[in-house]
Amino acid sequence: QVQLVESGGGLVQAGGSLRLSCAASTRFFSSYIMAWYRQGSGKQRDLVATITPGGNTNYADSVKGRFTISRDNAKKTVYLEMNSLKPEDTAVYYCNTRGSSLTWGQGTQVTVSS
Repeated sequence: QVQLVESGGGLVQAGGSLRLSCAASTRFFSSYIMAWYRQGSGKQRDLVATITPGGNTNYADSVKGRFTISRDNAKKTVYLEMNSLKPEDTAVYYCNTRGSSLTWGQGTQVTVSS
């Protein structure tokens, strides 16, 4: 079974930075459009950023200019560099394919204090 393991979350003050990682066990990783999602308490899971196999990226308006998604196909890992964090970025962050085709991992909690 394919596993997604997110890491790198934590507690940070507003204006701070974090770098999230997501390791995938699938051998087809390099062919997937990968994505980061987030789910705040009591809210739906929202798409944050996507990256194609070739490295083209897209971002939700709320994070554009602050977050950067990247990937290392050799390591089967996708990253999310988060800068200028705001309290409203507080959520559990998950990775998956763009179509959410893999089993969800446990996510990693990001908490931004004001």
